[in-house]
Amino acid sequence: MNRYISDLHFGHKNILKADQRPWDNVDDMDRGMIEFWNSTVADDDDVWILGDFTYRAPRHVQWYLGQLKGRKHLILGNHDRLLMEDRSALLYFESVDKSTEIVDEGRRVVLCHYPIAEWNGYYRGSWHVFGHIHGRKDTRVYEFIRGEERMLNCGAMVVGYRPAAFEEMVEANRRYKE
Repeated sequence: MNRYISDLHFGHKNILKADQRPWDNVDDMDRGMIEFWNSTVADDDDVWILGDFTYRAPRHVQWYLGQLKGRKHLILGNHDRLLMEDRSALLYFESVDKSTEIVDEGRRVVLCHYPIAEWNGYYRGSWHVFGHIHGRKDTRVYEFIRGEERMLNCGAMVVGYRPAAFEEMVEANRRYKE
């Protein structure tokens, strides 16, 4: 099964307040998200991480990756530069790309960290899954995506801090776009 999540920001102290995350400190957030991940993901699931896996983390990125179930694929985000410089951390990923296209239960899906106004297959029913904007609703980008049924935000805060299956992501985005 394919699962999707972005903007985990493991180890990022300031994200607790910026996203109004439900934890008191970074250690609780990191452990909570690892627990959510592992209670949701099976070993044979493909997890598409759409960028910003860690940021300013006090622990090495391998500390996180080594604990997480599933086959991990990284779509690069704006905060993944240090991860890209760590060859040993990259070994945890099945693939690393700036963007990619997959098929999920017959649906064509374009994956990119950033929301795109028009993507490959847009006029032929393909979907676009992205992150980057977290759960923000105060931008013109949000106003645009609200009108696009096939644009799905897989930000951790939108999908409940756990990698979401496609239909779960559709439902989470229905609530997010209300």
